[in-house]
Amino acid sequence: MTVGNSRARRRPPSPTQLRAFTAVAEHLHFRDAAAAVGMSQPALSGAVAALEEVLGVTLLERTTRKVLLSPAGERLVVRARAVLDEMDALMEEAEAVRAPFTGALRLGVIPTVAPYLLPTVLRLVHERYPQLDLQVHEEQTAGLVDGLHTGRLDLLLLAVPLGVPGVVELPLFDEDFVLVTPLGHELGGREGIAREALRELNLLLLDEGHCLRDQALDICREAGRGDAPVTTTAAGLSTLVQLVAGGLGCTLLPRTAVTVETSRSTQLLTGAFADPAPARRVALAMRTGAARGAEYRELADALREALRPLPVRVLGDGGDERRAGG
Repeated sequence: MTVGNSRARRRPPSPTQLRAFTAVAEHLHFRDAAAAVGMSQPALSGAVAALEEVLGVTLLERTTRKVLLSPAGERLVVRARAVLDEMDALMEEAEAVRAPFTGALRLGVIPTVAPYLLPTVLRLVHERYPQLDLQVHEEQTAGLVDGLHTGRLDLLLLAVPLGVPGVVELPLFDEDFVLVTPLGHELGGREGIAREALRELNLLLLDEGHCLRDQALDICREAGRGDAPVTTTAAGLSTLVQLVAGGLGCTLLPRTAVTVETSRSTQLLTGAFADPAPARRVALAMRTGAARGAEYRELADALREALRPLPVRVLGDGGDERRAGG
């Protein structure tokens, strides 16, 4: 027990002491070692002596003519060099972390955004931030928000508002919803469709848990549909559109998804709603006080510019930032 307490009280060596010792071990000459590490010879001798005191062993055998490593010095110099190598690696890693847009960025994306926006996101990161290790995770909103809170994810790309405490939303764009119908439907191909038309439609929606389902139901309620039952649901937009092509009903698609999803079938038509058309807002979301917050805001600015060719209404930057619950 006494030995353990003695070890617990013993102070660790300093980097200066370790560097002085390894320099002497390499050069076996105090003057040359001092010059190599940029110290005066007395300072270097003092650092080595202090290290011997801290460790409680003799590291060097000194004579008037030469310096040799003691048996203990031969063993411990290997450890000392390893410690210094790890310290250098620590400083290099810290430098890399301080550099913007380097290291890993774990991005969570909802399924109704991922297939349509990821090509733009990945191209932007590849061209502008080649040192960034972007890791993409596709999940529904609840899982993404949980991952953000627990630190499993760094940044989210999803529909807002979330209304979640501790999360800052960086809005990117608004996009209209489009009505997708089977061939021959009376609303197929029409412009200026009134929202009230949704009251009587056989509407097909995504399964519960998808925020797009909730948004579609909100639009229906605003149109006066009430809580009319939805008899058919699907796990993804591709399946949903194929059900429409098969004549089972109609659905709502965000405009960014229309080209991809409707190109798979010739049995579909689209219709546009009258202004103001029902729409959703897509944003990046980060933890309040995120260490890389400035970096994420810069990424949001770059992403807004990259998204301009898409059929969306790109939003401004700082003025649109929203902080939920705080």
